[in-house]
Amino acid sequence: MKTTRRTFVKGLGCSALSATPLLGTLAHLGGATSAAAQAMPPSGDYRALVCILLAGGNDSFNMIVPHDVDEYADYVAARSDLALPRNELRVVSPASLDRDFGFHPDMEGVQGLFEAGRLAVINNVGTLVEPVTLNEIDLGTAKLPLGLYSHSDQIRQWQTSVPNDREALGWGGRLSDLLHELNERAEISMGISLAGTNDFQAGADTREFAITTTGSQPIEGFGNPEPIHVAREASIRSLVDSHYKNLLEQAFADATAGAIHNDEVFSAAIANAPALNTNFSATPLSQSLRMIAETISVREYLGIRRQTFFVLVGGWDHHDEVLATQAPMLSGVSASLAEFDAALGELELRDEVTTFTISDFGRTLSSNGRGSDHGWGGNQLVMGGAVNGGDFYGTPPPLYPGNDLDTGRGRLIPTLSTDEYFAELAMWFGVTPGDLPSVLPNIHRFANPTLADPPVGFLLG
Repeated sequence: MKTTRRTFVKGLGCSALSATPLLGTLAHLGGATSAAAQAMPPSGDYRALVCILLAGGNDSFNMIVPHDVDEYADYVAARSDLALPRNELRVVSPASLDRDFGFHPDMEGVQGLFEAGRLAVINNVGTLVEPVTLNEIDLGTAKLPLGLYSHSDQIRQWQTSVPNDREALGWGGRLSDLLHELNERAEISMGISLAGTNDFQAGADTREFAITTTGSQPIEGFGNPEPIHVAREASIRSLVDSHYKNLLEQAFADATAGAIHNDEVFSAAIANAPALNTNFSATPLSQSLRMIAETISVREYLGIRRQTFFVLVGGWDHHDEVLATQAPMLSGVSASLAEFDAALGELELRDEVTTFTISDFGRTLSSNGRGSDHGWGGNQLVMGGAVNGGDFYGTPPPLYPGNDLDTGRGRLIPTLSTDEYFAELAMWFGVTPGDLPSVLPNIHRFANPTLADPPVGFLLG
C-alpha cells in the first residue's frame, strides 16, 4: 500500500505529542544542543513538589489507627472485621497531641520517617465547596462537591481542588502557569509526569512533560537500532524538517519536531545524573521515584528552579479483602518513600523536595463484609526536609459510629479542605499570598489568602 507524506504524518498519532508541553513546542526546532554544554550555575533556589496519587480511594483509616485504649475501642466498634490488631500497630506519638496512634503494621519506613521528623500526617482532608456541617447536609442546604463518592469526579477534584466545576484546570498546572518563568529554559515543562497525561498538571498555557522510568521517548521506536525503526526515525525527521502550506500539518510537524528536540535535551541531561547508592525496590512506585531523583539531580543542566512531579499508583478500590490486599500495597508505598528520602539525602536535597499523597476519597468506616466502600474525608502523608514532621495536622476525626461528622456508614465530612492542604504546598513552592487565589480559586472560603502565615502549619517555610 502506497503511503503518502500526508498519511504518514497522520499515522504518527499522538505519541509524538505526549511528552511536549505547550510552552516551548514551537521553540528551538533546530538540532538539539547538548544540555550539559548549557549548564547554568547552581541557583540555590530550587524547589520541587512530588504528587503521589493513590488511585481508587485508599482506606486511610487503616493506614493510621488510634492506639489509646478508648479510641481504639471506638475504631474496632466502627470497623468490626476490618480492624487491625492493636498490638501489631507501629506506635507513634504526635508532638502536638497527648495520645498515641499507630501506622499500619507494614509501614516501617513511614514510621521511621515520622520519628525522624521528616514526615507528617494530614488528618481528615477532603474535597469541600465550603465548610459544611452534618445538620446542613441533613436539611439539604449544604453545597457539596459534584459527584461526591464518584471515582471519576473525586479523583479529578483532588487534582484541580475545584469541586464545583468539572472543567477546571489542575492546581499544579495553574501553579506552572504562574511560575514557569522562574525556569531559565522552556523545553522541559515545569510539570513532569510519570503517569502520562493527567489533570493535576493541566494548565492554561502549560502541560506535563511525560517520561517513563527509563527516560523520555517522544515517538515509539526512536533510538531503536533495528533497521525498520532506524528507517522510520529517518523518515519522521525528514517530514518534520519540511514546510507545509496547510497550517494544521505545519503545526503538527512543528509540535513533533519540538517533542524530538525536547527528548534530546532531556536525554542529554539525564546522561549526567550521578550514580545513586540508594537501592530502589523493583516496584513501579520505587522506580518512578528513582527516576524523579535522577531528574532532580540534573536540574541545573535543564535550567530549572521549580518542578512538579506526578506519579500514579492504582488499585486502591478495596471493596473486598481490604486487609489482605492493602497490606502489601502500603508496604510498597512505605518502602518507596523511605528509599526516595534516602536518595534525596545523598543528593543533599531533602529540604528542597516535598512529597505528598492524594487519593480519590477516604472510605467507609463500616465493613461491607471484608471490604470498605467509597467515603469522603481521609488521611494523607507529607514527606520532606522542610516538613515539620513527627506530628499530625488537622483534627483526627472521631471514629465511633454516628459521630457528628458521620454522613452514614462512617463516611466522614472532611474537617480540612484540599484548598488548605494545597495552599500550604503552593506557598512553600513560591506562590505569594496575593497570588494564591489564581492557583486555588476557592481558598477564600477556608482561609484568608492575604495572610502570610500558612493555613495548616506542616511546612517550615
